[in-house]
Amino acid sequence: MTIIDRYILRKFLGTYFLMLGIIMLMAVVFDASEKTQDFAEMTATWHEIVVDYYLNFIVYYGNLFSGLFIFLAVLLFTSRLAHRSEFIAMLSSGVSFPRILRPYLIGATLLCALSLVVNHLVLPAANKVRLAFEEAHIRAVFFVDDRNLHREISPGVIAYCERYGAKEQTLYRFSLEQWVDGGLVRKLHAERAEYDSTRGSWHLVEYSARILRPDGEDLLRGTALDTVIPLKPTDLGQRWETAMAMSTPELSTYIAAKRAQGDGKVASYLIEKHQRTSYPFAAFVFTLIGVSVASRKVRGGTGLHLALGVLLVLVYVFAMKITTVGATNAGLSPLLAVWTPNVLFGLIGLWIYRNAPK
Repeated sequence: MTIIDRYILRKFLGTYFLMLGIIMLMAVVFDASEKTQDFAEMTATWHEIVVDYYLNFIVYYGNLFSGLFIFLAVLLFTSRLAHRSEFIAMLSSGVSFPRILRPYLIGATLLCALSLVVNHLVLPAANKVRLAFEEAHIRAVFFVDDRNLHREISPGVIAYCERYGAKEQTLYRFSLEQWVDGGLVRKLHAERAEYDSTRGSWHLVEYSARILRPDGEDLLRGTALDTVIPLKPTDLGQRWETAMAMSTPELSTYIAAKRAQGDGKVASYLIEKHQRTSYPFAAFVFTLIGVSVASRKVRGGTGLHLALGVLLVLVYVFAMKITTVGATNAGLSPLLAVWTPNVLFGLIGLWIYRNAPK
């Protein structure tokens, strides 16, 4: 690499990591100030607070906002180069704009590769520790209520409930059917099924059991029955954030298992899986837009570039939110949802690049 390449790359990465450190330090200070009373009342040690919570807090939020930090870093130092007429000097000396762009793309490649490693290898383990700390000391495990749930808990065995009460871990109007060769052979019904977490069993209230045979059927009724069913509350509904604590192979296995159970609500898990790859590649989009916008020397300098940059980031985040909501609630493909903003803003970046001063 030439002197100019090393100069630009050093400025790019230096500004990025400086902004990352400053903003994460501010985030930790603000978060700690809000949770001071919680920390005083909880039983967690200072080692657990600092290492288990805040170290993984920095990993999670630093990676989450890495695209914004990349964009702002490129805008800040490139705008200063343009304000000091360094861009004009490079272009006047015969260096083409695509050649100036090369160290930026090298920096974006390094940060993209770092983000991919963090997303797929480091972050799931960090989130597992952070979420475990939150559930143990800050908030209770949160489950989602749901209605009309069907689960195939084993081949030919289908569980159904009209409503699942997450807080009390209770299934209302619960039924369990066993099918063999396309025919129903056994059906268990209960007005209410309560989960006993200590035993790992279910307590059925007002139950009836039908056993169907070729020559007739048997019918059993009762007011209460304790039984073991290969079904846990976590199979019915849980914090979707638990997906962030799974490695990519574990997440793929979990999605396959949910689909095998007949659970069609896997869009949020698919979004999490695909975002681990798509979001790091936004580094190239943000870098291209940032260089193309900030390389133009305009009246207002860095302030105008920052205002325009923040506006573009907000539009990007808004577009990402729209597409993910569409994937969750409107049947849009999760893969398409997470890549559409990158493609759309990539095209915008190419248009801005073509109109940048050369």
